[in-house]
Amino acid sequence: QVQLVESGGGLVQAGGSLRLSCAASGHPFANYRMGWFRQAPGKEREFVAQISELGKITYYADSVKGRFTISRDNAKNMVYLQMNSLKPEDTAVYYCASAYYTSRNSKDYNYWGQGTQVTVSS
Repeated sequence: QVQLVESGGGLVQAGGSLRLSCAASGHPFANYRMGWFRQAPGKEREFVAQISELGKITYYADSVKGRFTISRDNAKNMVYLQMNSLKPEDTAVYYCASAYYTSRNSKDYNYWGQGTQVTVSS
C-alpha cells in the first residue's frame, strides 16, 4: 500500500516561510519523480514543482520560481518544499504526488497524499 503523508502546513504572514514535508512509504521511492501541487478554493489543482529521481533536475511553476525550492532525501523517503517570500495567493491545500515521468499534468501522477493547508495572511 503506497502512502504519501504531507505535513508542515499552517498559517503564516505574507513574506514569511514554511517548509512542507512529504513522507513516502510502500513503493520504491527512488524510482519515482516527486511533485507538489496545490489547490485553492474554487480553483483547479495546479502544478507547483517536480524533482527527478536523484534530485538533480527540478521544475517549477512560473508563479513560484525563485521563491520555492523542492528537494528530496531518498535515504529517508522524504520530499520537501521550502516556501519563502510567501504571498496571500499561495494560500491553498498543498499535495505531494509521485510520477514516472516529467510532467506538470496532475493526471500523470499515480499516488497522492491527503494534502496540507497553507494559509498566507496579508
